[in-house]
Amino acid sequence: MEIQNPKLQKRSFPVTGMTCAACASSVETILQHTDGVISAAVNFATGTVQIEFSESTTPESLNSALEEIGYGLIISDREVSETVQEEQEKKYEKVKIQTMGAALLTLPVFVLGMFFMDWEPGRWISLALSIPVLFYFGNRFYINAWKQARHGKANMDTLVALSTGIAFIFSVFNTVFPEFWHRQGIHPHVYYEAATVIIVFISFGKLLEERAKSSTGTALRKLIGLQPKTLTRIQDGKTQEIKIEDVILKDRILIKPGEKIPVDGKVINGSSFIDESMISGEPVPIEKKLGDNVFAGTINQKGSLEIEAEKVGASTLLAQIIQRVQEAQGSKAPVQKLVDKIAGIFVPIVILISILTFGVWMVFGGENAFSHALLASVSVLVIACPCALGLATPTAIMVGVGKGAENQILIRDAESLELGHRVNAIILDKTGTITEGKPTLTGIQWAVGSEKNVSGKQLVVSGDESYDLLLTTHYLQILLALESKSEHPLAEAVVKFLKGKEIESVDIQEFESITARGVKGKVRGKTYYVGNPKLLKANSIQIPNDLADLAKAWSEAAQTVIWFSDSEQALAILGIQDQIKPSSKSAIQKLQKAGVEVYMLTGDNHQTATAVAREVGIRDFRAEVMPSDKSQFVKNLQEKGKVVAMVGDGVNDSEALAQADVSIAMGHGSDIAMDVAKITLINSDLEKIPQAFRLSKLTVNGVKQNLFWAFIYNLIGIPIAAGALYPINGFLLDPMIAGAAMAFSSVSVVLNSLRLKNSKI
Repeated sequence: MEIQNPKLQKRSFPVTGMTCAACASSVETILQHTDGVISAAVNFATGTVQIEFSESTTPESLNSALEEIGYGLIISDREVSETVQEEQEKKYEKVKIQTMGAALLTLPVFVLGMFFMDWEPGRWISLALSIPVLFYFGNRFYINAWKQARHGKANMDTLVALSTGIAFIFSVFNTVFPEFWHRQGIHPHVYYEAATVIIVFISFGKLLEERAKSSTGTALRKLIGLQPKTLTRIQDGKTQEIKIEDVILKDRILIKPGEKIPVDGKVINGSSFIDESMISGEPVPIEKKLGDNVFAGTINQKGSLEIEAEKVGASTLLAQIIQRVQEAQGSKAPVQKLVDKIAGIFVPIVILISILTFGVWMVFGGENAFSHALLASVSVLVIACPCALGLATPTAIMVGVGKGAENQILIRDAESLELGHRVNAIILDKTGTITEGKPTLTGIQWAVGSEKNVSGKQLVVSGDESYDLLLTTHYLQILLALESKSEHPLAEAVVKFLKGKEIESVDIQEFESITARGVKGKVRGKTYYVGNPKLLKANSIQIPNDLADLAKAWSEAAQTVIWFSDSEQALAILGIQDQIKPSSKSAIQKLQKAGVEVYMLTGDNHQTATAVAREVGIRDFRAEVMPSDKSQFVKNLQEKGKVVAMVGDGVNDSEALAQADVSIAMGHGSDIAMDVAKITLINSDLEKIPQAFRLSKLTVNGVKQNLFWAFIYNLIGIPIAAGALYPINGFLLDPMIAGAAMAFSSVSVVLNSLRLKNSKI
């Protein structure tokens, strides 16, 4: 008998309880070893897991398997993205309340510990206030440390839990049984302020981390938001509004003006202009007619279309962009893992030294062996307190981020600052990055020597400034009238320019839009045309050689040429161009001089790309590329060992931005590009990129110096705390002095970070 495989289902669930990449790994491992699960893939960036499991396995059983180790799944019929967003907001609010609560209760504990240390009631007040700080507002550190310990690991949470726990227990003993030390001739000290201040500092770091994590998901939510939730299906000649999930291949869909295209498909009726900047990055909408392809997430402009669905759901181009952005973001390793790795080695060593210290003193301590052993081992743990270690990275990053903001460089995370100075290959999008991203009218050239009769006056239209103003104004009024009625996107650039010159429109009769050619209309019985050369040729309109030669030159210089004529001959050509930013060329030269390879990728045509690349001095460029091509180009460079920066401003750049080691968005660009990118240039000036890389170098140096200061006290202080000097000169470090040394290491770290404020970038 043939055994049938049970049916499989694949679902995504939000995961609760994950605090680090190690947690994500644990969740994945547990699920993969759960009965009925075929595969499980956790994305820590989005806080979700995609599980493929048999029909006989329930989501509840998967949740139970995770709950045993402190994690869980949120099982809901709602959209996963909505649930994740809600959970991230809840978690951020929870950490915010915990941080504020801990800080409020720690303030009086700190004041009592620093200025009223010998006041007996102060110790009991500190004890009462410390309990909620450590075991209510800071309980997550102890819970996470316990989870790590169960898996045989140690991280920053272990160090926080151990040092604060020991300091608290030691302080409680000294508060309740002070006479024990008095009998030894030792004055008992308490360290409540050290324990609570550590909780507050580290909680503040966690708060910043949660805030950054919650904003990571906004890019994906906005990408998902590009796809409409409903669409209009045409069936048996009738229209019906249905959910996006219910659409199937070959469905006939009506797209009204202003609507987003819901699926990838082919035009089967109608014509319109589609804003495809999401794919190409180009600001000029593309004309779509019978047989042309359209893509999900792009926006219909003025005409109505009927399309046939060819790709739906996860197979659309937009869905693939979303998936790749998720994968690229999920694969990122935050710079804070460096500190966790250090702590992973540092913590066991400190514990071992503390235990050895206690043992050695018990064996060789003589009469006061126990008291000396306890004091020395606690001093080791207190002086090894992770406060400075916890501050080393965040303080340098905070100052670096602030310095960047002062210089119109917004930096979202530490990883970009860490990698910026190592970038040796940079990819620039063309439109909106190197260029302004807005088509503008750059020139009007009139035909030379054409005699025209206007208002009964014989006037000459010449190619210089001496032409008759009355005649020119008359023609400009006709041009404005025709372009005002045109639906072509480039017409807006002409209208904007002429209205800026205070040209007034005239009445047009018999206006007609000619598909893929241009427009025509009559003024006072005479016909005028605005469009491309095909329009003039179809109407047997004469084109002067001087205008034809100039039009060719303008086209080669990356300008789009529009022709204006009457029924007999061409009157003028108009040049429209997306102009190069003034600072682009110098910024590119600076990057090249610094040894950075500069590439340009654009969805625009090869002729325009060549002209722009030549103008700014870029030797290596690609034209007519799709979003996936940009992402693949980044991967290819990374496979060659390059540290790659990607600079873009549109949705079409988001996939490559997510893939790049350092992602930079233009401040005027799309929200999605700015959300995916880790660095945003507020004023969209490429000159800021070399500055950002310089800031990266200064900040990384600051982090390294801070780590030095964080450890130098431990390297010197731990042996002294253990009693290394006692056989030589009888000196035994008091835990209170150990606490002061720990505090001074934190101050050193903060002061060193603040030096960056005065640095020039």
